[in-house]
Amino acid sequence: MTDTLLSAKNLSVRFGGVLAVNNVSFDVKQGEVFTLIGPNGAGKTTVFNLISRIYTPTTGGIDYLGPNGLLRLTDQPPQAVASLGIARTFQNIELFEHASVLHNLLIGRHTHRKTNLWQDLFFTAQARETELLAREKAEEVIEFLDLQHYRDSLVAGLPYGVRKVVEMARALCTEPRLLLLDEPSSGLNVEETDDMAFWIQDIKNELGITVLMVEHDMALVSKVSDRVVAMNQGAVLAMGTPREVQTDPGVVEAYLGSIDDVSSLRRETAPSREAA
Repeated sequence: MTDTLLSAKNLSVRFGGVLAVNNVSFDVKQGEVFTLIGPNGAGKTTVFNLISRIYTPTTGGIDYLGPNGLLRLTDQPPQAVASLGIARTFQNIELFEHASVLHNLLIGRHTHRKTNLWQDLFFTAQARETELLAREKAEEVIEFLDLQHYRDSLVAGLPYGVRKVVEMARALCTEPRLLLLDEPSSGLNVEETDDMAFWIQDIKNELGITVLMVEHDMALVSKVSDRVVAMNQGAVLAMGTPREVQTDPGVVEAYLGSIDDVSSLRRETAPSREAA
């Protein structure tokens, strides 16, 4: 059985005269955190939008090991993505602000709902069973992400950092095989970013969910990523472990800015002698 969950093959996307993604290929293995990095406009979010089926590639395709076997993801309609076990968060938080945290999480359970309109309208035994299961799963995610204090709070009144966790919680309520995190540390302070790193590691290690992430914070990338792809101007510059990619000359020039930045980051993320 293959350990590859998602395989992007020769992806290209052209918007008019602009080649946003240029012949990009990579494999995401089951149970890893795989991260796309690169400067603004590198094509990272476009790749995410291809996987989410918001965009269709001009050339190439994406294969995905779904619950019923291998399929060509780029042939699937956008509304089928969640039911295939793919969930996503967004850089700009997309929540129902005038609903509670719990209600936002329950919305994330819609892909598992098996009842029809009439069963829901008359609240039949099956509808009650489905509702209880949805509530149980939502409460498990609330406990997992320490959101108990905010369960009944309206999203509109929550701090930004908490909203980021709530959006991730809603994605987890779909019970995904693959979780797409688009800039999870965007807008967070240092402490909140450390918490986010903790959650991502637990999602991988405790829940067994594969994570595909777009991220600019290189300290976070180093902490949680198993493998990294660096992109620039729509193309792949380098692929490997965080350390390998961070020290690649092309990545240094295109993304990290200077070799001094890399040296500083390596000192910051290097294990201490005590830890060794």
